[in-house]
Amino acid sequence: MTPRQGRGFKNTMYGAWYYVVSFVVAFLLVYVTVPYIRKLALRIGFVDRPNHRKIHKEPIPLLGGLSMYFAFVVTAWIFGHAGATFRGIAIGGLLIFAVGVIDDYYKTRGKDFKAWPKFLMQIVAALVLVAFGIRIEGVNLPFHHGFFMFPVWLSSLATIVWVVAITNMINFLDGVDGLAAGLSAISAMTLFFIALLKGQAAMAVFAVVLMGSAVGFLRHNFYPARIFMGDAGATFLGYVLAAIAVDGAFKSATLVSLIVPILALGVPIMDTVWVVIRRVRSNRPIYVADKGHTFHMLMRSGLSQIQTVAFLYLVGICFSLASIVVTLVTLAVH
Repeated sequence: MTPRQGRGFKNTMYGAWYYVVSFVVAFLLVYVTVPYIRKLALRIGFVDRPNHRKIHKEPIPLLGGLSMYFAFVVTAWIFGHAGATFRGIAIGGLLIFAVGVIDDYYKTRGKDFKAWPKFLMQIVAALVLVAFGIRIEGVNLPFHHGFFMFPVWLSSLATIVWVVAITNMINFLDGVDGLAAGLSAISAMTLFFIALLKGQAAMAVFAVVLMGSAVGFLRHNFYPARIFMGDAGATFLGYVLAAIAVDGAFKSATLVSLIVPILALGVPIMDTVWVVIRRVRSNRPIYVADKGHTFHMLMRSGLSQIQTVAFLYLVGICFSLASIVVTLVTLAVH
């Protein structure tokens, strides 16, 4: 097996058992640790309290993201061979998780954490990825059979915009029991298959580990949720998904296949575009939370929480299938 250049990871794809074991270990780490994290959160009062724009009626423990961060880092370290890609995601993910915990702490006290410190930390976390070589490097040009390498400033800017956007988009979806975790699992599964198709062993491992972490948490977070992942967990999921897409689906992308990661994360992108357009038309700040997301609209139309989540899961699966089809067609053409 030949080392993946500059990443400390062997590029030869592993057998199916390797990915299954990776998934199971991540799943079990989250599944087993969440009840202990829940008891800790209840003991110290780290709970999400109901307010006028939240659906739950009773305080819910708000520290579930800790289990997912722990499970992902430990499992990815064991199975991902701890190269530069892992270190970049783990360090940047820790920054995202830490500022998310601060934000969640403010929520437990009935206060709102200012948006700008979170935004700045997300930019720093995206720059960590760039520093470790995880960035959108350029695009394969059609008809010319050449690779257009972005200048460093454009490569860094594109990576920052993508990472910060997806990080927040997943967080926006964390308003209904099981929605963010389930859609993150679907997106991770999609990125896993794309990585397999493109022969990217590292990204396949990281994607399947993230999927296992999200599914393990979903068992405790599906309606009626016994624990929430909080901003710390939701932004961490978004950050890792964005990083995997940058180093996986965007790697050696053609102009056509640039749509692949966008489709893989279709539901959060669709929801965010709708919310931003609606808030801009209403002359309201786009960062101020409200009850205007797609899942709020579906529930106002008469769907239950479970029906709403199931419908958006189905939409997410459709986007994912489209993403895989585009990847297959692109690979067949080239």
